[in-house]
Amino acid sequence: MALLRQALKGEDYDYTSGSIRKAVVLLAIPMMLEMCLESVFAVVDIYFVNKLGSHAVSVVGLTEAVLTLVYSVAIGLSSAATAVVARRVGEKNPEAAAKAVSQALILSGILIAVISVLGFVYADSILRLMGAEEEAVLMGVNYTRLILGGSVVVVLLFLINGIFRGAGNASIAMKSLWIGNGANIILCPLLINGYGPFPELGITGAALATVLGRGLGVIYQIKQLFFSKHEAFDMRKASWWPDKEIMKSLSGIATPATLQFIIQSASWIFLAAIVARSGSNASGGYQTAIRLIMFFMLPAWGISNAAATLVGQNLGAKEPGRAESSVKTIAKYNTIFMAFVMLFFMALADPLISFFIPRTSVDQHKYAVDALWIISTGYVLYGFGMVLMQAFNGAGDTKTPTYISFVGFWLMQVPLAWFLAMYLCMGPLGVFIAIPASEAIITGIYYYYFRKGKWKLKEV
Repeated sequence: MALLRQALKGEDYDYTSGSIRKAVVLLAIPMMLEMCLESVFAVVDIYFVNKLGSHAVSVVGLTEAVLTLVYSVAIGLSSAATAVVARRVGEKNPEAAAKAVSQALILSGILIAVISVLGFVYADSILRLMGAEEEAVLMGVNYTRLILGGSVVVVLLFLINGIFRGAGNASIAMKSLWIGNGANIILCPLLINGYGPFPELGITGAALATVLGRGLGVIYQIKQLFFSKHEAFDMRKASWWPDKEIMKSLSGIATPATLQFIIQSASWIFLAAIVARSGSNASGGYQTAIRLIMFFMLPAWGISNAAATLVGQNLGAKEPGRAESSVKTIAKYNTIFMAFVMLFFMALADPLISFFIPRTSVDQHKYAVDALWIISTGYVLYGFGMVLMQAFNGAGDTKTPTYISFVGFWLMQVPLAWFLAMYLCMGPLGVFIAIPASEAIITGIYYYYFRKGKWKLKEV
């Protein structure tokens, strides 16, 4: 209980010495809880939007598809900030850590300005380009304008959380996301339906709730970043003059990390398109199963994020052996967690799906159960592989996971899914089988390169 309180409170701790298990727990608990609320938010948000009709759902889905690019940039910047800040903190160089933070914020500011302006001005054109019906465009243009124009809060939320994770203060990252998503969950029904003093704004209210909620999370982050004392860095002494070398280093890490997310997201979109060729029942069942799978995948991502921090800080402290031991410990914990989730899904696939899809929708229900059961068989592999991927990212070696992602998803998973589904006429079942089959190979490749150990020599 004392360790749990310490993890939630977010006290300063030296992750480059002492018990590795304690270090893992102190980081993994807040990171896991952070992702838990993120997964709850995704389910709650779509629940309220579904009540607004098919056009509203269409607008949200199309906007989220475009927003994937924003998330990609945000995740890339966040990965770079985590790697560089963790390395400087491990070196016990708070001034250099503070400078890395300031340069990351300057670099992100430039990108945010471009993305937000383009999204706000061309919102209607973007929806039409994505194939939205004219009625949907008229209903949802303000939603898209607010979401894309408010990209600043998404990028800052990811980036500053990456900074705090790199510094080893996962508790602040957790609290900022809890504030942002918690406010979003509360504001969503109030602004969509209009209760008390709140106006009824429909789908526009959903966008406003997202921007305001996450904006509150960013305000909390800024308060902690600039007005609280941290041993890892002191932003009151940071240099704000652009540093070409640091920005080049950040960009060199962020660009491949951004491509990682785009490669993976694009492959999942392609798999969804293959399934959709079998009709709406197959597509609806598959999408429902994927939402359930991601609900439990996000906490595992939270645990995996601890690997990035521990690798970065221990490499900075010239402790590569400790960095490797940390990754192995996290991989063990995440694998055990995912094994329990796998057994849970395999035992309760039917009743879980029935909560979302009535058994009267026989075909859709069956597709969803099959997808959940088959894809969940690879959960242990997903858990192990994502920890290894974050280890490379934490070391600043974001190119290796990018190459592995491209080979694994586009040269193996997608062709295998197409071959099984279309050539062998297995339909959606072929896609479901291709996912865990290819993940086994991807995880094996990650383990091979992890064992080679070149990531320990990466200079950041």
